[in-house]
Amino acid sequence: MQNQIPKNWQKVKLNNLGFVGRGKSKHRPRNDSSLYGGEYPFIQTSDVKNTNLYITDYSQTYNHKGLSQSKLWDPGTLLITIAANIAETAILKIPACFPDSIVGFIANPKKSDTRFVKYYIDTIKLNMQSVSKGTTQDNLSLDKLLTFNFYIPEEVDDQKGIANILSAFDDLIENNNKQIKILEEMAQAIYKEWFVHFRFPGHEKVKMVDSPLGKIPERWPVVKVEDLVGRISSGNQYDNKTVKANGLVPVLDQGKSGIIGYHDDEPGVNASEDNPIIVFANHTCYQRLIHFSFSAIQNVLPFIPNKANFRNIYWLYYATKDLVKFNDYKGHWPEFMSKKLLLPEDYICEEFGTIIKPIEILIFKLEKENTKLRQTRDLLLPKLMSGKLRVN
Repeated sequence: MQNQIPKNWQKVKLNNLGFVGRGKSKHRPRNDSSLYGGEYPFIQTSDVKNTNLYITDYSQTYNHKGLSQSKLWDPGTLLITIAANIAETAILKIPACFPDSIVGFIANPKKSDTRFVKYYIDTIKLNMQSVSKGTTQDNLSLDKLLTFNFYIPEEVDDQKGIANILSAFDDLIENNNKQIKILEEMAQAIYKEWFVHFRFPGHEKVKMVDSPLGKIPERWPVVKVEDLVGRISSGNQYDNKTVKANGLVPVLDQGKSGIIGYHDDEPGVNASEDNPIIVFANHTCYQRLIHFSFSAIQNVLPFIPNKANFRNIYWLYYATKDLVKFNDYKGHWPEFMSKKLLLPEDYICEEFGTIIKPIEILIFKLEKENTKLRQTRDLLLPKLMSGKLRVN
């Protein structure tokens, strides 16, 4: 990582800083009811990739005892992925099990700070990934992990000082994520109350009629999604080879909230806070409401309400979200288009949109703030972790 070690820093291996060991179970438990309902959550490799800093709660449990049953020193066990998504890290705050595709590290408090070690691995992730390339599957292995040199301050307090700066950004990101989750649950609860339980404003005056779906409001026909959706072009499509790490226009991938990269040309789709666009990921089935101009990779399909059965876009988003679940790596758009739903009267959808719009815009602004926080953190990260930027 560096040619010269700063004064009062040392070169060590990971196992010199604390306890290192692999997870105990080889595979995610599937189709075996005896493995479920246990005391300990089961952490998967993808969980480590998708978390920000701390893993604190999981509902899926597993009966077998895992590595993190060892005594936990604050702030917990550092998880490091060594297969698939190489060198992703997260700090586990609760006793849990994880597979042998994850290495756990428990810091010796006299030698290292868990958060500092996590951030250090984040700075050498690319190096770890480069030595992990395989013919069939990338694999770091525990032995390879233990060959890497760690250049760290000798004093644990100095490590903590650096980690405190970086974790302050992650704490702000985590707080924003909690707000986002609350706002999303609030919007979903309103949709359910109005359009599932039919307790929308003025529902007392609306006649309920029989239908194949049970009692429904009068003048709410059953329609297909294709009757409501207007596809729009995504413009020039991009991929890993044609995007940059930074740029003016984000390029959406098929992940739940993923941006694969950026470019500086004209966006493929124009969107804004006043004119959002819905995108459907054809292979993964993730659906997002986008408030900024963007381009996309292949199979990210943008759409808006069509003119024939126009309804408020916020209603359309919640009405169609999660109608299709991923069941195979294939195109899911035809299945999505064939789904049926109730079409409420236009004025109810407009009223719903009036309530939901400020909630969704606040979510967008919190996500935008998180992007800036991550960018600032990532600029500071290599400077702090190399000693070029000193805390004291």
